[in-house]
Amino acid sequence: MTLNWQTLLAVGSGGFIGAALRFYVGVVVSQKFPNDIPLATLGVNIVGSFFMGMLVAIFIIYTPSHLVRLFLLTGFLGALTTYSTFAIESYFLLNTSLLLGLLNIVLNLLGSIVAAAIGYKLLTYFLK
Repeated sequence: MTLNWQTLLAVGSGGFIGAALRFYVGVVVSQKFPNDIPLATLGVNIVGSFFMGMLVAIFIIYTPSHLVRLFLLTGFLGALTTYSTFAIESYFLLNTSLLLGLLNIVLNLLGSIVAAAIGYKLLTYFLK
């Protein structure tokens, strides 16, 4: 992969649209469905992961330009969701090795939660 202004523009513009849509969905869903569970995040993660799977399957058959893949997968879906890349990578790992797939899932979930907790605790401790 070449890092140049075209790849940065593809990822950045896709990311801008995905992030803006994620924000919009978050506002609308939280207003219409106030809940203790973050339904907007759950929704965009599930829908985005679904589209990630579909697009990867389509791109295996119909090969678009590298810039189109970067725009849609890395930029748009990467910014829209937090789980689309994790989901498709875990799916492929599970097909290759059940052990590696499960290890990837556990490490991502627990590692992310532990890292978020440590970051939160560190800052709340030092900002007192």
